[in-house]
Amino acid sequence: MNALSQLWGRRGWLNDTRLKVLAGPVLIIMILSMMILPLPAFILDLLFTFNITLAVMVLLVSMFTQKPLDFAAFPAVLLFSTLLRLSLNVASTRVVLMEGHEGGDAAGKVIEAFGAFLIGGNFAVGLVVFMILVVINFMVITKGAGRIAEVGARFTLDAMPGKQMAIDADLNAGLIGEDEARARRQETSQEADFYGSMDGASKFVRGDAIAGIIIMLINLIGGLAIGMAQHSLSFSEAGHTYTLLTIGDGLVAQIPALVISTAAGVTVSRVNTDQDVGQQLISQLFNNPQVLMLAAGVMGLLGLVPGMPNLVFLLFTALLGGLAWWMWRRDQQPATPEASPQTPPPQPEVPEASWDDVQLVDTLGLEVGHRLIPLVDHRQKGELLGRIKSVRKKFAQDVGFLPPVVHIRDNLELGPSTYVITLKGVEVGRADAHPGQWLAIDPGQVSGQVEGTATQDPAFGLPAVWIDTAQRERAQVYGYTVVDASTVVATHLNHLLHRHANDMLGRQEVQQLLDKIAAENKSLVEDVVPKLLTLTAMQRILQNLLAEEVSIRDMRTILDTLAEHAPQQADPHELTAMVRVALGRSITQQWFPGDQEMHVIGLEANLEQVLTQALSNGGGLEPGLADTLMEQAMAAVERQEARGEPTVLVVQHGLRALLARFLRRRITHLVVMSNAEIPDDRTLRVTATVGARS
Repeated sequence: MNALSQLWGRRGWLNDTRLKVLAGPVLIIMILSMMILPLPAFILDLLFTFNITLAVMVLLVSMFTQKPLDFAAFPAVLLFSTLLRLSLNVASTRVVLMEGHEGGDAAGKVIEAFGAFLIGGNFAVGLVVFMILVVINFMVITKGAGRIAEVGARFTLDAMPGKQMAIDADLNAGLIGEDEARARRQETSQEADFYGSMDGASKFVRGDAIAGIIIMLINLIGGLAIGMAQHSLSFSEAGHTYTLLTIGDGLVAQIPALVISTAAGVTVSRVNTDQDVGQQLISQLFNNPQVLMLAAGVMGLLGLVPGMPNLVFLLFTALLGGLAWWMWRRDQQPATPEASPQTPPPQPEVPEASWDDVQLVDTLGLEVGHRLIPLVDHRQKGELLGRIKSVRKKFAQDVGFLPPVVHIRDNLELGPSTYVITLKGVEVGRADAHPGQWLAIDPGQVSGQVEGTATQDPAFGLPAVWIDTAQRERAQVYGYTVVDASTVVATHLNHLLHRHANDMLGRQEVQQLLDKIAAENKSLVEDVVPKLLTLTAMQRILQNLLAEEVSIRDMRTILDTLAEHAPQQADPHELTAMVRVALGRSITQQWFPGDQEMHVIGLEANLEQVLTQALSNGGGLEPGLADTLMEQAMAAVERQEARGEPTVLVVQHGLRALLARFLRRRITHLVVMSNAEIPDDRTLRVTATVGARS
């Protein structure tokens, strides 16, 4: 019934929820009734016709679906159709053995037609045809479809971790939302379930073929015995009558079984594209005139061989050659006619320069080579435009302000596959992307290698390989994170937005942020800006927070803290430190989610004392001390990363600002926190020490 509903659309009586609920139980009861209750010949004709119709419909559905999950009900349809055929075998066997002595139509017109018309009333021919159909179904179609389903299930299960990582990467980069990520995870799980179910369901078809042979033998032996013993028929009469009925019964069951098996093979052997099977065959078999011309030549040579059916071979030679010539002429036609030479128009007078000729620098820009233009052209359904919108939306939700619009333009001076990301007219990121290919990123746990162009992930610097579509599933099985070209560019842009968030926060963004808060709490904003702080000072404090990847979403806490301390302190850096303490719980939660023990990097006691003394004297770090501190900090970060822990250095409150400004010049992924920012209910454990002797 699911197959029928997929064929006949979403409207109509098949979409009635009550009918869908009753479809399964009614079908099971009908199958069991056919096995137990005797059925008249007319009802058998109806059921046999329904079985053949169902098989044809299932085959058509499998042909017109574009991916296997579009026909997810197929394993259940395969089971029910097999049970239906077996129950029909039982019901027809009862009628054949009880009423077969009365003539060929005693078991119904359908069985008589298959036994008399299709095989000409010759039971020997019918027996051979029946056995050939069983061999084709059992040895070729069903076995091949079962093997494809088995391999597909195994590779789908192996590729699930890579697909899940790709979904998580897109979600973290803001390319997709929670709903789409949940839908993609569900689709991945359903795909694995589908191939596993198909692997098991194919065993029903193989068992059905074996059962068909056994049922035929039982019917032959039983028919001979009943005809001779109960109805006093001679051996030849009983053999002729019951053999034809048995062969007709077997053919009626095996032909739908063959059609259903073909549908199973089509479903599991297709490759996921935007085309159904028929469109794939036409577009890929008959799209190259050279192939058609060579095929025509081969057929022509065979047609000239003496003794061959020359007319047939030469007919196909003419058809293939004509089709190849037509396709070649179509490809050779110029796209636009050549323009006739015309007199050049007079040159217009060049206007005077004006302020309209002044082009201001875009805050955010993306320049692309000519091969990347389809990614950003909405007329060509470029995916990158939508993903950039998602990146900006996710950034605004995570960081706390809306980033500037990304101005996109093509640049013929760049390489064909090169793109450049600019911030205030200055290049901050450059990489290559290859449309039509996939970037397989090595997260550090891959189990094999794939062929392609070696490179690095532009966002995080991980080793990666540009691969073709044919190697995508293999790369996912090996554990690579596989993303397309649009995702590569969008992820790179998202990484740079977070890294340069402080540079993008201008006076206009700060004013818009304050206006948003003032809509709900106007007095709080007015008490701070402009009474206590200027807009420029407020901008500097927020930029200091963003420079160290601290979100400014909690503007109420920031304004409350400034309202409390700004009357006594005017230095933006000191006010930033006080705001960080107020935001300590959210900063801690950002790097150490949950309430588990925090594994951090610490300072060796003597080194901490030396740094405190240098800070109290009002001087900077001596060159020798600075070099030693940087080397030891890099070594501690490497030890922390080797343990898989966050690279967070916890120091005394007075040292935090100095070490953050100094260490983050070369160790950009190091986070420096003060002990005053950590909530009292969190437990610290120092797992790496700066200044410790190794």
